[in-house]
Amino acid sequence: MTGREFLELDSLQHRLYLERFKRMEVIHKILSELPKADQNLCNHGAYFLAANSSLCGLAANNFFRNILHVRKASLVSALPMAVIPFLSTAVVYEVFVRQPLFSGELNCEVCAVVRGGLIGAVVGGFYPVFLALPVNASLAARYSSSPLPGKENLIRFWLTTAQPVFRKMSLGILIQLLTGLYLATKHHGIYLKVLQWMNTRGDPEELQD
Repeated sequence: MTGREFLELDSLQHRLYLERFKRMEVIHKILSELPKADQNLCNHGAYFLAANSSLCGLAANNFFRNILHVRKASLVSALPMAVIPFLSTAVVYEVFVRQPLFSGELNCEVCAVVRGGLIGAVVGGFYPVFLALPVNASLAARYSSSPLPGKENLIRFWLTTAQPVFRKMSLGILIQLLTGLYLATKHHGIYLKVLQWMNTRGDPEELQD
């Protein structure tokens, strides 16, 4: 690649970056002019999904504590099971759904809805259950609240222990799946409102004035 071609490529990338940045500014300007209900759903909707994830984590933690007869360190196990799933769900939804959607990178409704559903089910439902297992396993080993098997039967033991918890949490995981689908659908609907507003109000340059 010659120096001239490199400069042209760099200039093209710079223009694309500026256009994308300008588009994001326009989108956020229009978002600030939408009804309060749309603004709240857009800015804070993911926290509802994240709060449900915390509830799933606390429920799974309680189930494992009962199965393993753990009676001590309730706060030690409850705190990470509430905080970590909440933060993980909020961040993952922001990175993979909301931010790409309202920056103009994610225009496909099906893609956005599928992403929302997967994040709700996997990060907001399955992940808290998987997280609760090692947390309570370590407490059971520390306080000797339940007899633990040797290394040769370890995998079978934890699979057997986790099965009833997953069965009990199946409704919560389903709710998280539906919540993620609903939230992504609503966010895409707000994005369509923004696009319609941009089309009716004309040149993006005028919107920035």
